[in-house]
Amino acid sequence: MTNIQFIKSKTQLTEKSIENTLLLLAEGCTIPFIARYRKDHTQNLDEVAIEQIAKAQSEYDNILKRKETILSSIEEQGKLTDDLRKRIEDSFELNELEDLYLPYKKKRKTKADVAKEKGLEPLAKQIMSQRVNNLELLAAKYLSDKVTTEEEALQGASDIIAEWINENTYVRRSLRRIFQRKAAVITEVQKDKANEEEAQKYEQYFEWDEPLSKAPSHRLLAMLRAEKEGFIKMKVQVAPEDTLPFIEDNLIKSEGETANFLRKTIKDSYKRLLEPSISNEILQEAKNKADEKAISVFSENLSQLLLASPLGEKRIIAIDPGYRTGCKVVCLDEKGDLLQHDVIYPHPPQQNTAEAAKKLQTMVSKHAIEAISIGNGTASRETESFVKNIRFATPVDVFVVSEAGASVYSASKIARDEFPDYDVTVRGAVSIGRRLADPLAELVKIDPKSIGVGQYQHDVNQSLLKDELDATVIRCVNKVGVNLNTASKSLLSYVSGIGEKMAENIVNYRSTNGAFNKREELKKVPRLGDKVYQQAVAFLRVHNPKNPLDNSAVHPEAYPIVKQMAKDIGISVEKLIANKQAIANINIKNYQTDTAGELYLKDVLKELEKPGLDPREKAKVFEFDPNVKTFDDLREGMILNGIVNNITAFGCFVDIGIKESGLVHISQLKDDYITDVNEVVKLHQQVQVKVVALDSVRKRISLSMII
Repeated sequence: MTNIQFIKSKTQLTEKSIENTLLLLAEGCTIPFIARYRKDHTQNLDEVAIEQIAKAQSEYDNILKRKETILSSIEEQGKLTDDLRKRIEDSFELNELEDLYLPYKKKRKTKADVAKEKGLEPLAKQIMSQRVNNLELLAAKYLSDKVTTEEEALQGASDIIAEWINENTYVRRSLRRIFQRKAAVITEVQKDKANEEEAQKYEQYFEWDEPLSKAPSHRLLAMLRAEKEGFIKMKVQVAPEDTLPFIEDNLIKSEGETANFLRKTIKDSYKRLLEPSISNEILQEAKNKADEKAISVFSENLSQLLLASPLGEKRIIAIDPGYRTGCKVVCLDEKGDLLQHDVIYPHPPQQNTAEAAKKLQTMVSKHAIEAISIGNGTASRETESFVKNIRFATPVDVFVVSEAGASVYSASKIARDEFPDYDVTVRGAVSIGRRLADPLAELVKIDPKSIGVGQYQHDVNQSLLKDELDATVIRCVNKVGVNLNTASKSLLSYVSGIGEKMAENIVNYRSTNGAFNKREELKKVPRLGDKVYQQAVAFLRVHNPKNPLDNSAVHPEAYPIVKQMAKDIGISVEKLIANKQAIANINIKNYQTDTAGELYLKDVLKELEKPGLDPREKAKVFEFDPNVKTFDDLREGMILNGIVNNITAFGCFVDIGIKESGLVHISQLKDDYITDVNEVVKLHQQVQVKVVALDSVRKRISLSMII
């Protein structure tokens, strides 16, 4: 099987699109660049499809490497036959490859190895031939100083046959399929820990039994976590009547004494070798699928969070609220630079309300503040209420933003480098303000796992999680585009083709030489070669440039085409931009080249209509119910405004303006049956919910969007 055939079987994409995509990847093209500027080559594949091709190619390469290792190992043992070589070379399933390798795999000494050393393998072969009438008489022929009784000889033969059965590729493959269809996941509580407080959150899994194939990803991950923490025991099993008869029917071709001996051996092989091995495989397979689902949920949440509505370049006061230690206040200019910082004490125990209000009024007037951003942590609602009751000289919009991860940022090296002369409280407040202005630019500085929008993120495969989250950040950054002259090193590092070191070079060049006046100036950045320039330049914007295309998503390789289009119409490039009537009269067939095909040129015209348009909506002010400030203010039946702040496979959590978020179970999202929460809600979506149940002991809130 070729790599193209393998990838096609995994992705269901056409061979042509796969082949062309692999060629572009081999040339060093990035996924964002291929998806945006080589659509005609890939037949319009998006980033996700291109990532699938790259992953499938990596999987294919890993299989080839594993085959080489297996073949080399068996050959060194002098046991590689032509038939075995062909079976290994023809296989592209890792489980099947491991089954083929199992008899030759180096392992600790087994019962079968001991029996073989005693010279009992010929006896095992004779029994397996099933042409034996008297087992005891046959076993007597194999007595020696190492084997003193017929029972010992037969037991040794049974151990050898049990291992053969375990290594039988057909038996293992067939059992694997039976387990995939019929396995149940069963749990029981560790009685010595059942009464521990920490164990109570896993109470529903103290005695649990359900088909593994039907266990939702979040439930399986919860059970695995409970087992890891020592609160439950967990096993995956199939009823023996669904497995043993199958093995017997395939291996036993006789009756009488030999058949009974083989049934006993099959039972031993299954219980001691096959069942533990296959059940572990199937559980790991289910865990991998659960990981993929959880990572997918996390990735989708992160994408929605990063693409949340920005307020834009505004002068902002940011407040990190608190009681005893006060509210940390910072003033930021349009670029997010720190202008002033202070602390106010509008809440108990100090409750210097008048002084706090006066300070904020002075700051608003002095710095021409246009918006106030308040973190949603401790004292958030009280601070919001306090600020909204202040009379400012000019209109000021008030926003409450998520401060998840702000403390992580404030203690990070990135924050120390940005604000070496300020402590963590000031840095945290700055982050709260900047994430209102541009969530994407600020959140890329924080480890995604610290942002609080995942599901079991610490239980899943960490390498896969990191790869997927990095890919998600890259997709979002390149979808929006980056201001070349204001972007931080963190943000620049996610731009197509750049990376951390090149981002540092760009920032250093900018610090030394001043703002970039045009995209082409990027070529002067040390070590930024032609390939990096090609991959990165169209995702970088220069505001107010001499060439207006430098502030658009049009790639410089298309500048001559746009210039020719404008010339053919008889106007300048400047007058062509945003001129819908002129653009509508352009026949793209007149400008197609090997690089610029129909899809490419359609994108060029689309970009010319609205150059540099941010795909994100602008941030809007949101109002929580002013009468609900704590859990105790809630009553069943209340209708409240809320904001979706996390999405899981089983529902979504909604911020209703208090410390505790409420859960809308997937069954309460709408009247119709749905399988994917994202079909109904998105992160940061403003929704209306009804309080349906309150658990005052555990402070849990059940909500419904079916009102």
